[in-house]
Formats: sequence, structure tokens, C-alpha cells
Amino acid sequence: MNGKIGIVGLGTMGMPMARNLIKAGFVVTVYNRTPAKAVKMAEEGAIQAMSPRDVGATNPIIITIVSDTPDVENVILGPEGVSQRLRPDSVVVDMSTISPEATRNIARQLREKGCHMLDAPVSGGEQGAIDGTLAIMVGGDTKILDRCRPALEAVGKSIVHVGSNGMGQTVKLMNQILVAGNLNATVEALMFGKKHGVDLDTAIQAIKGGAAGSWQLSNLAPRILKRDFRPGFKVSLMQKDLNLVIQAAEAKRVPLPATSLIHQLFNSLQTASEGENGTQALAKVLERLAGLQID
Repeated sequence: MNGKIGIVGLGTMGMPMARNLIKAGFVVTVYNRTPAKAVKMAEEGAIQAMSPRDVGATNPIIITIVSDTPDVENVILGPEGVSQRLRPDSVVVDMSTISPEATRNIARQLREKGCHMLDAPVSGGEQGAIDGTLAIMVGGDTKILDRCRPALEAVGKSIVHVGSNGMGQTVKLMNQILVAGNLNATVEALMFGKKHGVDLDTAIQAIKGGAAGSWQLSNLAPRILKRDFRPGFKVSLMQKDLNLVIQAAEAKRVPLPATSLIHQLFNSLQTASEGENGTQALAKVLERLAGLQID
């Protein structure tokens, strides 16, 4: 038995993470805004809580993984948030992707209550969450990370301490800059090859093992060819992350010309009601510009 842990948020990432924590021997208490998901996890061995506050009351470590900065602030600091009944020396591990500045503010308020925070956003998509192989970028105190490491090892393969509170979120935004750029380059390469009559399946096999190989090329390019736009990571969530990137870049006056353009391309996708599709739907925007279809 690995002890008790709570998890708030049972979405695309949170539910498989909860399953992996149960498999690792933790007693897992769950809360989700849509109760049906918590009921499902209770059928699989979790304990269902009626509010984030109740999760905070009974667990020394609480993971939050919800959509956006206001959601994290609400489930941690709100009237029914986990902080309302946290026991002293408890740890909140936020694995969402949110504002670094908001993260530092939440950590400060938790310290005032005698508790701790790690910002530990993840990369690896839904499949990484299912397989327990997520990359986790951790901001916070190293001693607190050591305390939480067994739980993080149940859901992730790469766990790297990157600095103080807020640095985990900052590194995750770096990750999203790279993801967006690699995805855009993947789509452009596919369009180029299509226009020149290349067999694209063969081209992917030829390229992915070399210097131009990337997760986006290996995992999303085949889906684009099959016209499979089901979400591993939604357009709407990528756009939320890119909004955070642009805001943080503007605050430090960092020019991000390519990322800003890709941000606008994702805006176009959302305008076309594609927000619930996977990020590989970026192909649809560039296809319209090129007057062709990649398949």
C-alpha cells in the first residue's frame, strides 16, 4: 500500500492517471465536476468525494488536473476548494497547464496555510497518461518533490525538477512552443510532399528516424493521412496554452514570430468549430491555404 492520495479532475488525462495510481497501490479519492466520471472511478476502486474541499480534508497529497487557470484557482482556493480543509504540511500537486504567475500566487497562499505546492504539468498526451509514461516538469521544493515522487512515478516516466514554483509551468510553455512548431512543420512537410507526388506513408518512415524526426511526425502525421482528427489533445486546449505563451512572452518582451502565427492558425480552427478536434486538425487550415487535401 502506497498511502492516500486525492485527485481533482477526471478528464482525458486525469482519469487514466487515477487508474494508474490505483494500480500502484494508492488509496485514491477522486472528485470531478461531472459526477458520472467519479462514479465510474468509484466502480474501479476509488473513493468518491463530493467536493474538492472533501478531497483536501482526507489526503496528504492532492493532485489537481483541470483545464485552465481560473479552474485551478477555484478548485484549490475557492469556497469549496481543497485549501479550505487541508491539514498542515499537506501538498497540492497541480498537473494542469496554467499561468506561471498564478501558480506562484497559489503557492504563496498555500504556504500561508502551512502547506506546500508543486507545479508539475505533463506532456505525452492521452496515450502517455494511459501508459503511465508522461514527462513531468516540476517546480517547487526538492524535499517536497521527494515526498511526492512515488505518486509521480505511478503516472510518469520522466520526472525532472526544473526550479522553484512557477518554473514547471514555464518549462511546460516552452514545451508547447516546440510542440506547436513541430506540428506546423510536420503539416507543411506533408503538403510539400503531397504536391510533389510523394508516397507520404513511405516518406514518414524514411524521415522519422533521422534528424527531422519528432513525436508529432511519428504520431500525428499518420492520423492526418487517415483523416483521423479524434483528440489526443484538443485544439481548444492547445489554444489555451498558446494564449498563456503569448501572454508570458509579452510580459518579458520576447519575440515569438512563428509561434504567434501558429496561434492565429489555431484561432482559425476554433472559428471553424474545430476546437474539440485533436491538434492534428491544424492540417485543415493549411490545406485550405494550399488548395489540397493531405491523404
